[in-house]
Amino acid sequence: MRYAMPLSLFASAALVALISCAHAQGQPEAGYGANPQLPAPEKSLLPTVNIAPATGWPAGGKPVAAAGLAVNAFADKLDHPRWLYTLPNGDVLVAESNKPANPDDGKGVKGWFMKKTMKKAGAGVESANRITLLRDADGDGVAEFRSAFLENLHSPFGMALVGDAFYVANTDAVVRFPYRDGVTEIKDAPVKVADLPGGTLNHHWTKNLIASADGKTLYVAVGSNSNIGENGMDKEENRAAILKIDAATGATAVFASGLRNPVGMDWNPVTGELWTAVNERDELGNDLVPDYMTSVKEGAFYGWPYSYYGQHVDTRVEPQKPDLVAKAIAPDYALGAHTASLGFHFYTGDLLPQFRNGALIGQHGSWNREPKAGYKVVYIAFDNGKPVGKPQDVLTGFLDSEENALGRPVGVIEDAKGALLVADDVGNVIWRVAPAK
Repeated sequence: MRYAMPLSLFASAALVALISCAHAQGQPEAGYGANPQLPAPEKSLLPTVNIAPATGWPAGGKPVAAAGLAVNAFADKLDHPRWLYTLPNGDVLVAESNKPANPDDGKGVKGWFMKKTMKKAGAGVESANRITLLRDADGDGVAEFRSAFLENLHSPFGMALVGDAFYVANTDAVVRFPYRDGVTEIKDAPVKVADLPGGTLNHHWTKNLIASADGKTLYVAVGSNSNIGENGMDKEENRAAILKIDAATGATAVFASGLRNPVGMDWNPVTGELWTAVNERDELGNDLVPDYMTSVKEGAFYGWPYSYYGQHVDTRVEPQKPDLVAKAIAPDYALGAHTASLGFHFYTGDLLPQFRNGALIGQHGSWNREPKAGYKVVYIAFDNGKPVGKPQDVLTGFLDSEENALGRPVGVIEDAKGALLVADDVGNVIWRVAPAK
């Protein structure tokens, strides 16, 4: 399989696109919901490049909370905080992390250009390789205590506590540490549970992790090594998939496949199903392909790279696989094209009853869409375990009037009291959202 724009053409296109984006204004609302409107693919030779330069928050700056809500900094001065986990005792863990060295993902003009693009967008910092513990002992909504909970990890992301076993999904392996309630740091050496796809290409480096209710099975979200398989499908083994790992033995199998870049995962509190947020492919235009959230069925195939949003064939991919396309399942709900919907959490608390049993999505924001999309936290209501209606803004204001990125939301969870916590990896802040007083 081969798909590659000639390097000279890509370089020329990129330079032109940086000066002036040639694509028409898209309509982001059409790409949301259970039945999104999918336009015809664009075949322009000019890839859209519309970066929001990362500036961080000015003194006193913060996002804008929806009516009836208030937002404050739960913790600041962090180092690229990406993912969050609340421990049973109320301590909050944050994975301060970024992509590892992956030299084969940066080769050629396209690789060089992508590195420059991501650096401008705030993704070029070195990984701290650390999980930090934050504690709000006095209950005022601000963490007054922090400690290095785990250090010297390898681009950590997903976390899960099962009994006295604390699991971390590094970029290339799931590892386990012993845990005792209330401990503020762990010095024990990691025990490898299972290898994960990594290596020197490792295009989508984040590996999220969630445990089954009985703790016997770990589910790991692994993104693809490419946009549409252009690096060869031999580079996609156990990728673009959610893996199922036996926690005791490390035995690994594919749970579901054809998911280009699944990141956030959570258990539907009504149906018990596993759900995930997935980032879809690029270079088909402003409004293709919508990112989405979906229930995940064991053994199911969701299209990538041969088709998108069910059985819409991606004609760029060769050879075609009509037998696989015929099996492709359409996702449950579209989250807008290029929104980079990463964070995903079903709310089950009492503090914000208007969100109960619905999904909260951290949209990291587009870098290749005109106009920009995402850069917010949204809520989607569920009825009887299924999404209904349109997204509602919960936290906005991550772009300033000149469309600089003051912050970019990633992981979303709730704290022990039921307030929302949002990791902002450009602002280096964990934001806390609670009812306005």
